Amino acid sequence: MAYNINLASRIREYLSQATSLVIEEKKMFGGLAFLVNGKMCINVSNQNLMCRFNPALQEEVEKRKGFQPMIMKERQFKGYCYVNETGYKSKKNFEYWMQLCLTYNKKAKPGKARNK
Repeated sequence: MAYNINLASRIREYLSQATSLVIEEKKMFGGLAFLVNGKMCINVSNQNLMCRFNPALQEEVEKRKGFQPMIMKERQFKGYCYVNETGYKSKKNFEYWMQLCLTYNKKAKPGKARNK
C-alpha cells in the first residue's frame, strides 16, 4: 500500500489539535483513511487527499485548485473528491479541505457495517 506518509502525518497533526474528536486510522481504498467519530472523513490515497464533503457543495468544490472528481465504475460520486498536491500544498488550502471534511463529518451518516 503506497500513500504519502508526509501527507498522512500532516492530517494526523491537524486532527490531533481537536481533543473532542475520536480519530481512528484504517487502511481503506488502497490508502489510509481517517475516521472521525466513527465516520470516514478524509483519506490519503497515493499522493492525493480523498475528501468526503457535503454533496450540496459539489459545484463550489469543483472550482477549487487541485480538485479531481471521484469516479468509480464510470460513475462520479457527489460529495467525494480527490485533491492533488497543488490543491493542498499551502497551509491555507490544506486547512480548507480539512475544515470542509470536518464540517460535513458532523452531519454525515456512518457507513454501513459489512459482515466479513
